[in-house]
Amino acid sequence: MTPRGGVDRVDGVGPDGELRVRVRAAPADGAANAAVVRTIAAGCGVAPGRVAIIRGVNARLKEVAIADTSPEQLRTRWPGLLLTSTG
Repeated sequence: MTPRGGVDRVDGVGPDGELRVRVRAAPADGAANAAVVRTIAAGCGVAPGRVAIIRGVNARLKEVAIADTSPEQLRTRWPGLLLTSTG
């Protein structure tokens, strides 16, 4: 996650399989995290309430959970994306 990145968008998948997300918001009062959730939700075609940060709330590297989306849909949207199971 890149805060204060000038635009809210997914920049693709990085070399280690991480989703690269850039947001305009600063990392204060949860604004950048909220923007990350909205940006990922928009990219997946789900409501923001279906995306949750489950690890890394205070870090640049975050782990998110996305409901109502299959691993195949995510891999199709973002080839090379590293997925983990939290089951």
